[in-house]
Parts: sequence; structure tokens; C-alpha cells
Amino acid sequence: MALSKLDSLYMAVVSEHSKSPRHRGSLAGVETLELHNPTCGDVIELSVKIENGVLVDIAFDGAGCTISTASASMMTEAVLGKEIAHVEELAEIFSQMVQGQEDARQKELGDASLLAGVAKFPQRIKCATLPWNALKKALERSESAD
Repeated sequence: MALSKLDSLYMAVVSEHSKSPRHRGSLAGVETLELHNPTCGDVIELSVKIENGVLVDIAFDGAGCTISTASASMMTEAVLGKEIAHVEELAEIFSQMVQGQEDARQKELGDASLLAGVAKFPQRIKCATLPWNALKKALERSESAD
């Protein structure tokens, strides 16, 4: 069975983000949040730097599958430089999208919008959402520290 052009694009972009993840590493001087996916063993360590209500820097590290790593890379690109309220909206849009809910704002997710197909594979949803869940927790932690 031949892959459709969209499937080929999806595979190429996910593979690229997994092999050469954006914003991989850690940030000096900020707290790192670690989150685990107990069903598969994926781990993400996420650092965010927020100034004046804007996510001005973000980095991740850890060990994860292709989907988890690609999702983290895509997420960092989608949220960097955005106001926190908008970042929270994007995280919610992503969570709903990978559960099969359509939203016209999905295009705001950039490359991460290509992970909509994960909804067809329920066992992979946790892989895709792990970085985004870490982001939500990091934002909650940041708000409670203010």
C-alpha cells in the first residue's frame, strides 16, 4: 500500500524533529520539571523561562520514543515567544486534537498539528501529550511561584 502525500509529509516531519530536535538541552538558572510516562518509560525534563508573562526560553531533555521526542521539539517551536495565556490555549488545543477533536486553531500549533493522526492510535496519545503535560505543569508551578 502506497503512502499518501500527507502520510509521507507526516513521517518526514516527525522523523526530522525526532532526529534533530529543536531546543534540546537545559536552561541555566531555571528549575527543571521531570515527567514520566509509566506505560512506556518515556521521560521528559522541561525547563521554561518566563519574563513579563511571555515564555522567552524553553528546553527539553530526557529519553523518549520518536513521537514523544518529535512532539517535544514541535511544542518548543510552537510556544516560544508566546504570552502564557496563549501557550495554555495551545496546550489545550493540542490535547484535544490528539484525542480526535477538530479545532480551526490547530494551525497555530505549527508542525505539531501534524500529530493529529495520533488520535487513531490511542496507545500513542500519552507519548504525544507527555511534553505538553510537562509544559502545563511547568506553567502551573511558575504561576504558584509568583
